[in-house]
Amino acid sequence: MDVVLDLADTYVLDSVWARLLPTAAHSPIISNVTSPSLPFASAWARDFVPRQLISLSVLSFVGIHMLYFVIATLSYYIVFDHKMMRHPRFLPHQVKLEIETSVRAFPGMILLTVPLFQAEVMGYSRLYEDVGEYGWMYLVCSVPMFLVFTDYGIYWIHRLLHHPSIYKAIHKPHHKWIIPTPFASYAFHPVDGFLQSVPYHLFIFIFPLHRFLYLGLFVAVNFWTILIHDSDMITGHLLEKVINGPAHHTLHHLYFTVNYGQYFTFADRAGGSYRQPDASLDPALEVKKTS
Repeated sequence: MDVVLDLADTYVLDSVWARLLPTAAHSPIISNVTSPSLPFASAWARDFVPRQLISLSVLSFVGIHMLYFVIATLSYYIVFDHKMMRHPRFLPHQVKLEIETSVRAFPGMILLTVPLFQAEVMGYSRLYEDVGEYGWMYLVCSVPMFLVFTDYGIYWIHRLLHHPSIYKAIHKPHHKWIIPTPFASYAFHPVDGFLQSVPYHLFIFIFPLHRFLYLGLFVAVNFWTILIHDSDMITGHLLEKVINGPAHHTLHHLYFTVNYGQYFTFADRAGGSYRQPDASLDPALEVKKTS
């Protein structure tokens, strides 16, 4: 997020903050300034923590809405099989409810996440910019390191969220969607959404990771979160026993206690919670029965 904040400051926010809170010497002329290249600075410098917190909150708010509505909408119209909306367990007005639940969850998720972004911006993470600092080999290896670390982390957090003592209060709202659409990907309790994102943030405080690579991976895993919620049950592909894809996550929504992983099946296999997708388990079969 430090990369995003730096770019936003350079091209947009320096100008916005200069207009909102100009230095005292120039504040009387704020209404007369029309040039995007302002001749004065803000009284709140870039490294002023309150400014950073507000900027990060706004960027996170805009970013999560753009990611959610653009990617989920594309997946909904291009990938999602609309026949699944005739499934007997598909709720009335479900898409509308999924969107409303997601939008209500975003502010709480942002409130919980921004302090982690702030710690990153303040230099407490192990993000680096010079590839030569750790070399190209480490750069390449850091991708599977990130994926495996976050997959196992999410697996155990997700499995803990299914514990009876906390399931009803935090995770059950997400399992309201037995037959999810891509819009269900963020339709959960804000604490649930935050907890399952913690491994993404935790990794960079433990292991070095190139800052631009981290940004790309962070966006990619959020894409994946949306794409596995399309109720797809395509089976028999080559990587089916390795990649925890849409078919696996569809089974999780149907049976609740299987396939907790995010992108791989390794953690589920080790934890005894793996269930192999099979054409006989396809929820589309229920749709055919009612047709």
